[in-house]
Amino acid sequence: MPEHDPTAYGDKVANRYDSLYGDSAETRAAVDRLAALAGDGPVLELGIGTGRLAIPLMERGLEVHGIEASQEMVRALAQNAGAAEIPVWLGDFVSTTTEHRYPLAVLAFNTIFAPASQQEQVRCFANVAAHLKPGGRFVVEAYVLTAGDLAPGWHMRPRTVQDDAVELQIGSYDGAEQRMSRVLVHLSDGGVNVHAATDRYASPGELDLMAELAGLRREARWAGWSGETFTAASDRHVSVYERP
Repeated sequence: MPEHDPTAYGDKVANRYDSLYGDSAETRAAVDRLAALAGDGPVLELGIGTGRLAIPLMERGLEVHGIEASQEMVRALAQNAGAAEIPVWLGDFVSTTTEHRYPLAVLAFNTIFAPASQQEQVRCFANVAAHLKPGGRFVVEAYVLTAGDLAPGWHMRPRTVQDDAVELQIGSYDGAEQRMSRVLVHLSDGGVNVHAATDRYASPGELDLMAELAGLRREARWAGWSGETFTAASDRHVSVYERP
């Protein structure tokens, strides 16, 4: 597996990201939830990518700003209709600043795991907190490792299942380093796409502590964007942290 590089994933999948993860029921649910939390905006999306969430939010009348580590993702975003109205800062989530304050910031689709160490993830929370207005919210979407994921060796499970496409995750977890190595295999009538990702995993409880260190408090946690109840069996979470 490749060394951890927060730009590698975006650089590799940018030219096909929209076809893999574009408009879907999950994306629409995420946009609905974020629009409800955003008030009058503006919204800061860290890992804005090709605009999967940002462009639909903008179409609802919200101003959206973005931070993105991958230059290739920024190029792909620029090719989408309406993207010219979205200011994007190129850089990591740990230290990049926009000099604006927001009622809502979002880090979706497991991107909280892009910073390579616990210390950098802590600094990411602090950076986001500094961008929030009082009462502002930080929304994090991330996977939760299951007992099967934690067992030694490689394990396969469905990641997304749609009528016309399936994505499988083949992963191996290094508990000593909290490092998850994943190979994502996307199958559709358009063919097969394969790409690798390496994450620095943090449990929901660890993320809660990072938020507390940044002066944020957890307001809500769901098992998905539609507000599903989060349980011990949930394999992902959508967590909302508020700045008092």
